[in-house]
Amino acid sequence: MSRAEPAHSVEIERSYDVDDSVALPDWAVLPGVSRVDEAEVRELDARYLDTDDLALGRARTALRRRTGGPDEGWHVKVSGVEGRHEWHWPLGDGDDVPAELAALLADTATGPFTPLARIRNRRIAYALRDADGAVVAEMVDDHVTATAERTGRVTSWREWEVELGPAAPDDPQWQAAFFEAVDGLVAAAGGRVAASDSKLARTLGL
Repeated sequence: MSRAEPAHSVEIERSYDVDDSVALPDWAVLPGVSRVDEAEVRELDARYLDTDDLALGRARTALRRRTGGPDEGWHVKVSGVEGRHEWHWPLGDGDDVPAELAALLADTATGPFTPLARIRNRRIAYALRDADGAVVAEMVDDHVTATAERTGRVTSWREWEVELGPAAPDDPQWQAAFFEAVDGLVAAAGGRVAASDSKLARTLGL
């Protein structure tokens, strides 16, 4: 994949706040899920950038460079009604924002882009598969330490995320019922829907 042709996807997910003592429920009882893969541990280190006047943040857009995990690289995320649109470039050489990525953001912000936050995350991921072995969703158990670079504020927390996978039906009613079941399972385990809609917003105290 060249940097001129970034991968694009739409994330449909929900996040939950959980205390350190909360145990994982049996995700295999969810609609469409027949089995859960073994845990996969990922050590993630993400550095977020924005302009000095937070032009990207005002546009509900995030720019980050992340190492670790299967999708390490540069990412641009834009929040929309149907989910978060994400564009992905490989890491390449150096820490400078790729020119093609900056061009994508040109209508929103022209830079320069400076450090905004660093989010380090020990992620434990589980693939939730249907009877044919295809991924209906991915559940991740995140243990996060985050620094707001411009204020020095450091926070840590644990959260779960459940994101629909390629085998999930496109039917909005099915998706709504699936997440309703996830909500109930998480609540029974002792978790709750996340108070913040993104790790970056939580890091910045928004």
